Amino acid sequence: MTLHKKIACILLTAAVFVSCTKLDEKLGSTLTKNEADSVIKVPSLLKTAYDALQAPYQDQSNFWSLQCMTADEAVAPTRGGDWDDNGAWRAMKTHDWTPDHIQIVNSFRNLQQLQFNATNVLNFKPSPRQAAEARFLRALSVFSVLDGWGQVPFREPNDNLLKAPKVLQPAEAVDLVVAELNDIIKDLPDIGGDVPAFIANKDAAKVLLMKTYLNKGAFLNRQAPTFAAADMQQVIKLADEIIGTGRYALAENYFDNFAYNNDVISKELIFTQQNGPGHSTVRPGNAAYCHWAPTLHYHQTPGGWNGFTTIPDFYDKFEAADKRRGGDYPGVTNVTGLKVGFLLGQQYNAAGEALKDRKGNMLIFTREIKLQETGNDLEVKGIRVVKYPPDMVTLNGSNSNNASNDWVFFRYADVLLMKAEALLRSGGAGAPAIVNQLRAKRGASTLGAVDLNTLIDERGREFYWEGFRRQDLIRFGKFLQPWQLKTKTDPTYLLFPIPSNDLAVNPNLKQNPGY
Repeated sequence: MTLHKKIACILLTAAVFVSCTKLDEKLGSTLTKNEADSVIKVPSLLKTAYDALQAPYQDQSNFWSLQCMTADEAVAPTRGGDWDDNGAWRAMKTHDWTPDHIQIVNSFRNLQQLQFNATNVLNFKPSPRQAAEARFLRALSVFSVLDGWGQVPFREPNDNLLKAPKVLQPAEAVDLVVAELNDIIKDLPDIGGDVPAFIANKDAAKVLLMKTYLNKGAFLNRQAPTFAAADMQQVIKLADEIIGTGRYALAENYFDNFAYNNDVISKELIFTQQNGPGHSTVRPGNAAYCHWAPTLHYHQTPGGWNGFTTIPDFYDKFEAADKRRGGDYPGVTNVTGLKVGFLLGQQYNAAGEALKDRKGNMLIFTREIKLQETGNDLEVKGIRVVKYPPDMVTLNGSNSNNASNDWVFFRYADVLLMKAEALLRSGGAGAPAIVNQLRAKRGASTLGAVDLNTLIDERGREFYWEGFRRQDLIRFGKFLQPWQLKTKTDPTYLLFPIPSNDLAVNPNLKQNPGY
């Protein structure tokens, strides 16, 4: 049985047992649609759909890895026997994955699970707003699967789960996402007041629309993306609508966007996932900590797993004064000695004492990194990255999946840079002013001119480790270029392969070329 069939059976079985009132009820009795409607509650189903955002997007070894580890911004080197995982992480970096790569299999499955859970809401008479929220989540799943695999298994509400779902091809998937988002905007709430950023809202739908129009040409032709003027005008129009609300502003402290109380202190957040104690989803709590634990050393506070790094060429894209490169952060550095952003050089504890690694070497993170590290200093190799400041208030110095940092999907800076890109691609003026507005807030120097090469670097500086880099590099025609630790330029890897198990159970899927 497929996962979707199992879930359908569980839901129906649960509904049967809840509706039974007589001990002599026959197990084989049939549950009618009206009976199911009476016991299955839409708010619970909608929460299940929101919860399904976590596994693919927050977990460090799911879709986040497919977007970041395959690009030029992140690497998980093998350190002796640590972080080997049968070569899974190295294959991401060198573009040598196969259809049975565990991260590809899990990402495809979890994104499809998100679609299933969102569609299931529509089976049980939701209100117009509840239906709009579910359809937004479904559109986000379709967008991500299209981005990764170029074809999307898709079911309508009440489809027969015993039959294989149809498969949307790129143009069909783009049209579906655009139509869905345009149709639901009227029923989604405005963000603000009793509608926090972790609830699907009008502006979140507009940002996803912007991303769809901006990436449309790459989704339809990954080796040679084109950008229709009409699509770029839609991006500009939607950006102006969001900007015109006056709801958003660039954060004074860049890392406030990702802090434990980012839902309170950041005015950039447009769509997030709520995290923290009591907001249990796929894990016992959440996976925000999966974005500092994999990179930090065992002897830092909070202690990490000593894995992920960036590469020197990416680090060197930042000016020394650029606040996005990191430094002290209140509530973290003064409590633990840990800085945020990029960690290079000697690391210290809260008392200012120099830390050491497990072998007694000074804990001095180095620029140099190889895919497979050996030797006495293998624990200190590589520039570490802390994008989400550890939640020291909730965690009290330990790693835990109860961190309160809300996961960030969309924020205001992306609206600005997508507008700048659309202006550049359509021959309009104004892109330099937008980019320099952002750079001024981040402490970077003013640029005299802005072109597409400048802009892809700026997107790298602004959105590093947020799960967009692969998508951006493909759209800018740079994903096949060689970079540090990756020499392969094979266009096969512009798409991920369809997992073997999914091919076996759905004859409507076809393996992507080259696999």
